[in-house]
Amino acid sequence: MREKRPKGRLNVVLNVSGAAEKQLLICQKTYQRERKEMQSVTYQLMGGATKSDCQESALLMQWRHGLINRKEKSCICLHGLIRAENMELGRDSDTGGQVKYVVELARALGSMPGVYRVDLLTRQVSAPEVDWSYGEPTEMLTPRNSDGFMDEMGESSGAYIIRIPFGPKDKYIPKELLWPYIPEFVDGALNHVIQMSKALGEQIGGGHPIWPVAIHGHYADAGDSAALLAGALNVPMLFTGHSLGRDKLEQLLQQGRLSKDEINMTYKIMRRIEAEELSLDASEIVITSTRQEIEEQWRLYDGFDPVLGRKLRARIRRNVSCYGRFMPRMAVIPPGMEFHHIVPQDGDMDGETDGNEEHPASPDPHIWSEIMRFFTNPRKPMILALARPDPKKNITTLVTAFGECRPLRELANLTLIMGNRDGIDEMSSTNASVLLSVLKLIDKYDLYGQVAYPKHHKQSDVPDIYRLAAKTKGVFINPAFIEPFGLTLIEATAYGLPIVATKNGGPVDIHRVLDNGLLVDPHDQLSIADALLKLVADKQLWARCQQNGLKNIHLFSWPEHCKTYLSRIASCKPRHPQWQRSDDGDENSESESPGDSLRDIQDLSLNLRFSLDGEKSGTSGNDNSLESEGNGADRMSKLENAVLTWSRGISKDARKAVSTEKADQNKTAGRFPALRRRKNLFVIAVDCDTDTGLLETIRKIFEAVAKGRSEGSIGFILSTSLTISEIHSFLVSGGLSPNVFDAFICNSGSDLYYSSLNREDGHFVVDFYYHSHIEYRWGGEGLRKTLVRWAASITDKNAGNAEQLVTAAEQLSTDYCYAFKVQKPGMVPPVKELKKLLRIQALRCHVIYCQNGTRLNVIPVLASRSQALRYLYIRWGVELSKMVVFVGESGDTDYEGLLGGLHKSVILKGICSSANNQLHANRSYPLSDVLPFDSPSIVQTTEECGSDDIRASLEKLGLL
Repeated sequence: MREKRPKGRLNVVLNVSGAAEKQLLICQKTYQRERKEMQSVTYQLMGGATKSDCQESALLMQWRHGLINRKEKSCICLHGLIRAENMELGRDSDTGGQVKYVVELARALGSMPGVYRVDLLTRQVSAPEVDWSYGEPTEMLTPRNSDGFMDEMGESSGAYIIRIPFGPKDKYIPKELLWPYIPEFVDGALNHVIQMSKALGEQIGGGHPIWPVAIHGHYADAGDSAALLAGALNVPMLFTGHSLGRDKLEQLLQQGRLSKDEINMTYKIMRRIEAEELSLDASEIVITSTRQEIEEQWRLYDGFDPVLGRKLRARIRRNVSCYGRFMPRMAVIPPGMEFHHIVPQDGDMDGETDGNEEHPASPDPHIWSEIMRFFTNPRKPMILALARPDPKKNITTLVTAFGECRPLRELANLTLIMGNRDGIDEMSSTNASVLLSVLKLIDKYDLYGQVAYPKHHKQSDVPDIYRLAAKTKGVFINPAFIEPFGLTLIEATAYGLPIVATKNGGPVDIHRVLDNGLLVDPHDQLSIADALLKLVADKQLWARCQQNGLKNIHLFSWPEHCKTYLSRIASCKPRHPQWQRSDDGDENSESESPGDSLRDIQDLSLNLRFSLDGEKSGTSGNDNSLESEGNGADRMSKLENAVLTWSRGISKDARKAVSTEKADQNKTAGRFPALRRRKNLFVIAVDCDTDTGLLETIRKIFEAVAKGRSEGSIGFILSTSLTISEIHSFLVSGGLSPNVFDAFICNSGSDLYYSSLNREDGHFVVDFYYHSHIEYRWGGEGLRKTLVRWAASITDKNAGNAEQLVTAAEQLSTDYCYAFKVQKPGMVPPVKELKKLLRIQALRCHVIYCQNGTRLNVIPVLASRSQALRYLYIRWGVELSKMVVFVGESGDTDYEGLLGGLHKSVILKGICSSANNQLHANRSYPLSDVLPFDSPSIVQTTEECGSDDIRASLEKLGLL
């Protein structure tokens, strides 16, 4: 029964129509038809700007239950110091104005009609050098306007900061050093989402989990995290880049102070750029603050072409095929601000405003005296700059412009609010260098008594600083070389200050709306001085700019931002975990595991057995009748026939050998894979060059844990680039039964099989729902044809007949993995070049060189061997912390994804040490930038790597 739609709520999913929606989808035609039906019934997932929208990495998720007209959202900001009040803005380069933006956005969205809960996920920091509050696991964000709102809130509704531990414990590290720990954050965030989804389902969802509606990543590292989470949860992703890596790289190269290698070493810029490219691959909508960001910054990326994007949208409108090509939509939504508490300054330094009964005169704020003590004449108009002492903020050019313009010096004072500092020696080298340069310029131009640069201010002092500048009829300036948006310009305008701002970036759009100041070339100090002098000297111009700003400022309010934002999100096509049913009636399984709500669902795909000998062993069934017996039987028969002709994910040879088997309706053991019952899961992901090497490694691992294996407490998963047919042949030739493994992650993570629960026939069971989980943006036939043309172009020019180096391997390909054989691995383009080629053509996929470079697998963009492990956690509740992944010293080009995260890792020394180093040598960024070798969850065996060494490594991890 539907719930009555509450007033003002958004985006409800209703239309529950009963038994037809329960039908599971297993063949192509039935799958495509009934999937649409299922999407209208189950939980819509959509991402909204919830708790954070900051240039600090932020990631947003929004939950909404299909039968309840509310949305729950989560936001993630990976770096910087985040808390609800007294934010330490300017403390370091990671804790800038974007932190305030994230928190205020979360607060605003948490108060919007239709939004039930907002979670801002950030890093938990318990380091001695930071305040204890950053180590608190949860903090509530109280709404600014809470009149009547608290009464409407449910048990877990509202906005919260959720701090997730990842990276080095008890240590606060900059964002450039966080890359190796992104997988750990993703796993921790995934655990939070599952736990919260289940809790909300029990509170308001009738026992059904309430899944995230979407994930929104802000800044590159959170974009990378958002892509992985979106793939794991199968929900739409949105992205806001804020400051972009390619643009920053160009700016730094133009400055000429550092080489490209030095820039990469300092800023890890290539890893950041790859994260932004992946975000473009995975995002449905990219939200920007300005049009300039789209036209001048995003177009620098391989994965975005505005012209191609317009062509693809036109084809979609005409219902014409795009041949597997996808381009994210760009949406310009300026950030918002709270204005209700702001009263513009009416008085001036000569005529003070008198108090009255409603607004009695109050003493001057303390920060005013801290600033004015620097000035010989504090009544002169104040030129105010509020920025970190960062080279890109261009403060030194501002001081030079002020120092060299005598008329400006005579008419105005300059105030520089450059964060907080105790001593210059305690600052970072970059910030200290900027501050020392400022002090030298003050001395050079003898600006003593004309420039203020206080050491300390609180976040609560910032409004008073704006008010002081307005009281002196001053001007606010943002001279940054490039400003992604310019939130301080909005703040200054709200307090009645005209603005002077850089013409590069967001200020262009802000000025177009507000019309309250002048734009300047940040490299031209004369232009800066002239603009400031014009506003300070011309009182009529100053008054007109102030009036225009106050008249138009409401267009940048948080409610306006949130309304536009939510309307954009509503346009996202909903996706969700495909096995979940909103009307599932199985209530007989209770467990403490977070995956129970996902496990106890009738899964027809687990009753489909695939035999490599082609023997049909029976008919397909299910434990509970999905429809009336007669009609249900007819529909099941049709599904069986369809499955026999279409078995996606099986290799070409195996497709002729599809069989189905009647499940015993009295045996619940046939419903779930054996891995659910294991205490630990050992994932063998060793990329050996030969079958013999892999077989020997497997036997060593088996021998090392013989007791746990015999007791059944340890299960095994084989994770490889091989097809299921190759795995079967390999196991048979090695004298191993497929049943020694609980699951098989095949084709580099594009296929997932379980060993048959019927121990007599050794059949495999394919998880079709995994396919629906990873198929997002899969290019299909259009991608395949492009790859075939590319392969034909790769030839050995030195050979007399231009020998083709890459050939399509039809027998090794499946519907979600296009395989190619590589004849001479050293002569083919590296992964980064093939990725670039495909991204330029708007083809989104994951390219992997495997088997020592002799094979190329191309799979869906959000599929991988590591993502398959997260899928097992979501679907079956197999906790990631209970998994151990075994890898060699090197491996396929997806090797980095297997290390890091909540699972344990054992590196087998001496195994795969001879892997083709060229596979990893031509990377966009070095492996050392992303591998967390200092993690206590990663151990290495000795060079001998025998079973005793493996056992000793497992003991180090506390597993034996």
